[in-house]
Amino acid sequence: MTATAIGIDLGSRATKILWLCDGRTVRTERFDTAHDAISPLRDLLGDTTMVPVVATGYGRNLANSALSCTTVSEILACARGARHLDPHASSVIDIGGQDSKVIQLTEEGKPARFEMNDRCAAGTGRFLEVMAKALGYELGDFGHQALEAESPIRINSMCTVFAESEVVARIAQGEDPQRIALGLHVAVARRTAALASRVRLGPRTLFVGGVANNLAMVNTLAGELDTELIVPEQPEFVVALGAALTALQTHHPRSQKW
Repeated sequence: MTATAIGIDLGSRATKILWLCDGRTVRTERFDTAHDAISPLRDLLGDTTMVPVVATGYGRNLANSALSCTTVSEILACARGARHLDPHASSVIDIGGQDSKVIQLTEEGKPARFEMNDRCAAGTGRFLEVMAKALGYELGDFGHQALEAESPIRINSMCTVFAESEVVARIAQGEDPQRIALGLHVAVARRTAALASRVRLGPRTLFVGGVANNLAMVNTLAGELDTELIVPEQPEFVVALGAALTALQTHHPRSQKW
């Protein structure tokens, strides 16, 4: 099936590509972002001269220069992808590999206001990845282990380096690794909730980004925010979807309202 638009989310930790055909997702691909992210992109995309391509994310300007595609900001792409999946979405929380974002949407689905943590890896996917390794868990199993804990152990530091040292010390003291895992999830949830407190969340909030695949993170964050969080299918591709929708709009201006 021939794609009508392609979106690239070139993130600091992972690169996601999404193909649209007649407004429907027909293919997705994900690979770790390495020192050379362009070669695998070229291999996957092939000849795209007849298909509009839009890049977003940490490396969007690199994709722009190497692939001659246009770009869109992560905030706009995230908002557009979220509203496409849920026409009633009023806010979006996106926790990715190296940053986290909270976006309030207008009635039209445009970003009204947003807050972003991009100064360090605290409270992001990278933070959880380092903590999982410190506890001896695979990242995919980290959330499941946290869900097995009866109560969390308080984690005092959100700096990745200091938190890792604290985790090692807790293990040496004989603390339950599952309780430590839950404590780490709670710490991330509280940091994200603090970010969200500066943006008025609406009645319907989508949780997107790779971290949204972690059920423990979904549960703890929903608890801290005291609201239900809606996690779409393949939440890590929502920003790439927004980029593809932007590409579709540039090729067919009437296909989107904004």
